Amino acid sequence: MLHVSGIDHINLQVRNLNESCDFYFLLLGFVLLEDMPESKGRIIGSATAKLALYENPNLDNEDKSGFSHISFHINNFQDCEALCNSLDIDISYGGVVAWQKSRSIYIKDPNGYEIELSEVWGGGL
Repeated sequence: MLHVSGIDHINLQVRNLNESCDFYFLLLGFVLLEDMPESKGRIIGSATAKLALYENPNLDNEDKSGFSHISFHINNFQDCEALCNSLDIDISYGGVVAWQKSRSIYIKDPNGYEIELSEVWGGGL
């Protein structure tokens, strides 16, 4: 049996690489970790969360091929709503959603991918 210590990275196709990177830089403070111009890609993130983004201008917003959302645990969850509002990011489901022992805010990135910003790691499970 393998022992998982966390999610290593999430790989996403995006319509506009610059716009998508800027979104995650501004919202989550991610930084550029590796630029891969030959494949129109970048790895961005932090020490605890990474995204591999590859530009596909023909990305179909409707066909997410079973993808549901990415969830990020947010240490300063109390600041999420105000930051989203200041960045003109729409909050889904009418605002903060309670689940188990946690609360979450759901938003969409520029490609329509749903992002969960979570207060308690794993909902406290």
